[in-house]
Amino acid sequence: MKKFIALLMVMVLAGALIACAGNDDTTTTDTVVEADTDDDAGADDAQADDTDAVVEQDDSGDWDGIPIALVTDYGTIDDGSFNQGSWEGVVAYAEENGIPHQYIQPAEKTDAGYLDAIVLAIEGGAQIVVTPGFLFEVSVGEAQSMFPDVKFVLIDGRPDIGEDAPYIADNTVAVLYAEEESGFLAGYAAVMEGHTSLGFIGGIAVPAVVRFGTGFVEGAEYAAAELGLAEGEITINYAYAGTFGPSPEVQTMAASWYNEGVEVIFAAAGGAGFSVFAAAEAAGALAIGVDIDQAGASDTIITSALKGLEASVYSILSDFFAGNFPGGTEKIFDASLNGVGLPMETSRFENFTQAQYDDIFQRLANGEVEVSTEVGPEAHLNLNLSIVEVVNIG
Repeated sequence: MKKFIALLMVMVLAGALIACAGNDDTTTTDTVVEADTDDDAGADDAQADDTDAVVEQDDSGDWDGIPIALVTDYGTIDDGSFNQGSWEGVVAYAEENGIPHQYIQPAEKTDAGYLDAIVLAIEGGAQIVVTPGFLFEVSVGEAQSMFPDVKFVLIDGRPDIGEDAPYIADNTVAVLYAEEESGFLAGYAAVMEGHTSLGFIGGIAVPAVVRFGTGFVEGAEYAAAELGLAEGEITINYAYAGTFGPSPEVQTMAASWYNEGVEVIFAAAGGAGFSVFAAAEAAGALAIGVDIDQAGASDTIITSALKGLEASVYSILSDFFAGNFPGGTEKIFDASLNGVGLPMETSRFENFTQAQYDDIFQRLANGEVEVSTEVGPEAHLNLNLSIVEVVNIG
């Protein structure tokens, strides 16, 4: 049964390539495949040679298979977060250069399920595999040694090989972001906009989320000092939701904060952010999105603390196809690389101006403003605050 499904998938991939090659003389394809993890195959699982995959060459003769693949995490390709932002980078580069590309949705939300999907992508001809999010740390840690001739782009994480320290092989690049700078810009803008009662709800206290939160607090403090506000004039409710998925509990938490007078909540919580947005809509209050521009998700979103997902994926793909893949390294996208920021064109500010944003962004980019990179769950308690009061520690 497993062989049949694998063969069927290969036929689908080949058909997509051929069909796309016949349209406008391009080789670009947008293919989605769901990985199969049927454990009933028995002995077949132990026979690697029994799972041979053959990918038809497209009519142009330029590509054998689908060179670029993205494997989604447990979310969808239009999740308004890592999957979507990373995929947009793949699509932008691939379509600009006429390169076949696909995304694959794992059948299981496990390390084994993610690895199965990676293997499927490689069997389909992938030369470079993009994996969005820290949930791929274990699967990429294994895949990078299994497939030394394939390149891996691990977004927002480091390969985990089960030892004390992560190991980034020569065929892998770990793409990281200066979340603290993006959070700083969001906190700074919120206070400069005129808000004095703020909230931060993080998903889970993983390092990236913690950096968003500490940056948010520091940005609020920095703006308050520039405005000459008094001690305690800015308050920030601060908590972690314990989930990255939509949750009634998260919505209830946000609703209670809004009811207490919180004006705007920064939701660095993945899908749980949509629960915050729902509470903001019900309360007639405001929110700040995360990772990608979430302005379209709710009219309550005044701005979003961006990671340059699309730009960074595009950049790495450009390096790869130019023969300059930065394997064996961590590449941190910060303000100096335009790897973080706020989407000013779609932000709904009434007081905070483009000129003010450009000024504070430049100060971050040139190192004049430095933001803490502490990653402990309560790192925000170690900040040297003189004006902002942090309450409701979660």
